Amino acid sequence: MTENLGVLGKKSSRKSARRTGVERVVNAPLPTVYGKFQAIGYLDHDRGDEQVALVHGDIGTERVLVRLHSECLTGDAFGSQHCECGDQLAAALRAVVAEGSGIVVYLRGHEGRGIGLLAKLRAMALQAEGLDTVEANLALGLPVDARDYGVAAGILHDLGVGSVRLMSNNPRKREALVRHGIQVAEQVPLLIPPCENNITYLRTKRERMDHHLPHLDAVAHLS
Repeated sequence: MTENLGVLGKKSSRKSARRTGVERVVNAPLPTVYGKFQAIGYLDHDRGDEQVALVHGDIGTERVLVRLHSECLTGDAFGSQHCECGDQLAAALRAVVAEGSGIVVYLRGHEGRGIGLLAKLRAMALQAEGLDTVEANLALGLPVDARDYGVAAGILHDLGVGSVRLMSNNPRKREALVRHGIQVAEQVPLLIPPCENNITYLRTKRERMDHHLPHLDAVAHLS
């Protein structure tokens, strides 16, 4: 945008209004090992984060298969077994391709349930000493879950989505979408087989954060 200059070459004292909400910036084809997607990039003007929605097929407007995936560098990129995040992301991408259409909204700024990467690593260190994931965050003076899903709802609104089939085990995601005007027609479980390294973490999510993880009952033998 051209700056409005006065006769002496100074910038105008009139200030432009600050933008808010989410803005679609770019749409690019993204072939992946799971299938072909459109990567639609957004700017969150409220938080300054850059976000992306991976869209597969003709999504329509109602009962769209959707995953809201919180950024997890250790799980998504490094294959950490401390959590199930990387496996959930892969499963969600496979699911929308198998469905023929759907959306995976990848939410940056959600690292460590919103506390950031370094704080998450500090919490993981405390968990190695015996605290659970809830206790570790609280011991650091941080919220148990600081994530906000307003930007996700804004992205879905921009894509013309009115109702979703939400791939999630977390009831708070459903509640957040409904609060922001997106109807949840169905909550689709996204259950990943646990391993020895993440069973305690998953049990804590079920027992202390109300995640729906009924498959854990079948693996009582894991420590």
